Amino acid sequence: MRNFRNLEIWQLGMDLWVMNYQLTEKLPSSEQFGLRYQLRKCGVSIPSNIAEGCSRSSNKELKRFLEIALGSAFEMETQFLGAERIGYYDPSELEEILELINKEQRKINRFMSSL
Repeated sequence: MRNFRNLEIWQLGMDLWVMNYQLTEKLPSSEQFGLRYQLRKCGVSIPSNIAEGCSRSSNKELKRFLEIALGSAFEMETQFLGAERIGYYDPSELEEILELINKEQRKINRFMSSL
């Protein structure tokens, strides 16, 4: 069992979660049960799956949860890019979170490769 709080990928996932919630507050109320809900679900999923994977007894199981977290990161990226295309965000508003998402994706990939 690993201490997930010490993992940089978990800490970065928590930063993404907070930033995600701040950005989704700017979405119109008509998106409360649509895009806002989906984005927030992704944001919660990334650090949560990293933490859950750390509770597992094998690297194979941990890797599976990391794959789910990685999938959520790609899902979040896609949804923010779609929201930008719709006109909910200016590209400059998403620059920081998209950079952070890409950093998280790379770090999760590297961590999985090290297992």
